[in-house]
Amino acid sequence: MLDIKFIRENPKLVEEKAKQKGYVIRVEKLLKVDGQRRSLIEEIDHLRSDRKKAANARDEKRGQQLKKGLKEKEDKLEKLQEEFYVLIREVPNIPKDDVPEGIDETDNKVLREVGDKPKLDFKPKDHLELGIGLDLIDTERAAKISGSRFGYLKNEAVILEFALVQLALETLSREGFIPIVPPALIKKEITDHLGYWHGGGNEEYYWTHEPRENQGLYLIGTAEHSIAPMHMDETFNRKDLPQRYVGFSPAFRREAGSYGKDTRGIFRVHQFDKVEMVSFVLPQNEDKEHQYLLSLEEKMVKELGLPYRVVNICTAELGFPTARKYDIEMWLPSQNKYRETHSASTTSDFQARRLNIKYHNGNEKNYVCILNATAFAIGRTIIAIMENYQQKDGSIVVPKALQKYTGFTKIPQ
Repeated sequence: MLDIKFIRENPKLVEEKAKQKGYVIRVEKLLKVDGQRRSLIEEIDHLRSDRKKAANARDEKRGQQLKKGLKEKEDKLEKLQEEFYVLIREVPNIPKDDVPEGIDETDNKVLREVGDKPKLDFKPKDHLELGIGLDLIDTERAAKISGSRFGYLKNEAVILEFALVQLALETLSREGFIPIVPPALIKKEITDHLGYWHGGGNEEYYWTHEPRENQGLYLIGTAEHSIAPMHMDETFNRKDLPQRYVGFSPAFRREAGSYGKDTRGIFRVHQFDKVEMVSFVLPQNEDKEHQYLLSLEEKMVKELGLPYRVVNICTAELGFPTARKYDIEMWLPSQNKYRETHSASTTSDFQARRLNIKYHNGNEKNYVCILNATAFAIGRTIIAIMENYQQKDGSIVVPKALQKYTGFTKIPQ
């Protein structure tokens, strides 16, 4: 959540920035409740002081009167605190100044295009055609077992998956990232702290019980969902920052808002594997860390020799806790366009405030900044490899960076 002091000093800015992200917030009501809350806290402090004086003077009658008045005001404050807590958590993180203002994905800003698109002298097949032909993907049997938007990876595709995982782990371990396999299920209150669904969107995800029952567990949509809160209610030593993790996990998504989109193959499925980066850093290093995570994403995509572009995501596409997000989109020959495969986001200190994650700053404690970025979304990266490295005879060349892990250079027809 945002610092209430910042909201008090910049109410119009906060309201406008929230509007740019598509949220209508109650800033005026929040500040009114905040004012009442602060006044009541002051009154309670005075009453406690007076009660202490009455006790010291052995004035029992006065002490009882003060106790009754104190109880009434403490009950009132508890209700105000609850209302304040609800109102401030309705306020989204505000976009950074360099985020393009916009209302949908057409307003995203392309920063750069990198790599040469393959020059094919034949009509390219899509990943499903290639996958069926080479016995790498089976969506028909998966539909029989699990329903639509699931798939079996088979044979060399499985070897490719773990080659990508190994490439990411080796690359990022050299950079000091701590490898981690996190839980795939987290408590409902943790999802509330993360802040992704305060503005809606929780219909995208799976729960072991209905969320309205306020119980059960949530199946993560990315490793970040269980890595970001792992230091909840903890305080880092300043010298231990940055703290960086690289996590491998399954990811589960309903894709509720994508009916009829990308139904072919494994591009948009309900379950896939992912390697994710999460950083905890000092506030002054937030922007530098964001660029660093993006550079690591680009480094690994370049190692695969895949053409891509980097996109600065506009305000309305950011999501509730995000202050800035870059996407990497890889080129897919069968679609003749770039498609999103990676993202790199900063939530500034927004999630850290909700999760109560701090660092020692001299005699004080301040909130860290939390960032996340995709190393590889495995399924979509395999799709990009299959389509960009396909050969006229239907075979697929394995990128050189993966050959030492796969043990083969080509998936033959």
